[in-house]
Amino acid sequence: MKEVRTLFVDAGEDGVRLDRWFKRRWPHLNHIQIQKLTRSGQIRVDGGRAKPDTRLAGGAQVRVPPLPDPPEPGARADQGIDAREAAYAKSLVLYEDDEVLVLNKPAGLAVQGGTKTHKHIDRLLSAWGEGLERPRLVHRLDRDTSGVLVLGKTPGAAAKLAGAFARRKAQKTYWAIVIGFPKPGEGVLELPLVKKGIGDREMVVPAQPKEPGAEPAETEFVTISRAGPRAAWMALRPHTGRTHQLRAHMLAMGHPILGDPKYNTAASKELSGPLKLQLHARRLSLPHPSSGTLVLEAPLSVEMKEGFGRFGFDEHEADPEPFRRGRK
Repeated sequence: MKEVRTLFVDAGEDGVRLDRWFKRRWPHLNHIQIQKLTRSGQIRVDGGRAKPDTRLAGGAQVRVPPLPDPPEPGARADQGIDAREAAYAKSLVLYEDDEVLVLNKPAGLAVQGGTKTHKHIDRLLSAWGEGLERPRLVHRLDRDTSGVLVLGKTPGAAAKLAGAFARRKAQKTYWAIVIGFPKPGEGVLELPLVKKGIGDREMVVPAQPKEPGAEPAETEFVTISRAGPRAAWMALRPHTGRTHQLRAHMLAMGHPILGDPKYNTAASKELSGPLKLQLHARRLSLPHPSSGTLVLEAPLSVEMKEGFGRFGFDEHEADPEPFRRGRK
């Protein structure tokens, strides 16, 4: 592209970062190129200078300067993903239509990349195309949590799906195996959380409501089954979406999730043994962007099957909707 153009931000892209907005349209651009174009003022938003991490508003005008041409096919091996990776990405599909994509995220695979993370779901989305054809993330799962992950296939669908999560219209049911036998066996834990630490050592911990940085956090819980006094299989429903909320709340209750490398006790580490994190996003119900309701379930991961086998739990014994009717 050798001419200057002015493009408008789609309403469904409200809140997206400027650099990601560019990457959706011109995937061959790297972060350094976008940074240079913003720093020199060649990229502008509503007539003013902007930074790569500037959040765009729906309807905003973006000045797009002449951009470098994409490489010739096969010129660079690190562009996109190969056929094997694309096939793997497609194998994760639980549900797909023109607006919605639902994946069964495996444990150990991050949702987004980072400084030391090069294999992640966001990269695999190239299997569906680039630019505006690329599906958009609308919520997150921890790297070590398996299960249902929903994406929007158009800007409008992504906006509606993200809105359903923001307005608590998405009913999430997680399965977890925890140490001990929680008493009471069901209820709602309201406990604010605050982030402490830096980088890999960052954790969320219980906080006082007025403590700086504290955020309200609420988790509904039901005990489905138990293996004597040693462990319990629980259904967890977060009413808020805080980082590591379920893991931090269960630790605060004195019943940390088994296999958790960060939110644990000496007793839970000993009982866990070689088990990986026993937390699985089992079921999700939310409004479809066009009409009706999506009800999605992810089969147990390999890691969760190991936990179920060890403690004698049978997944078929669970009520698909274990929470009391009438609760929010």
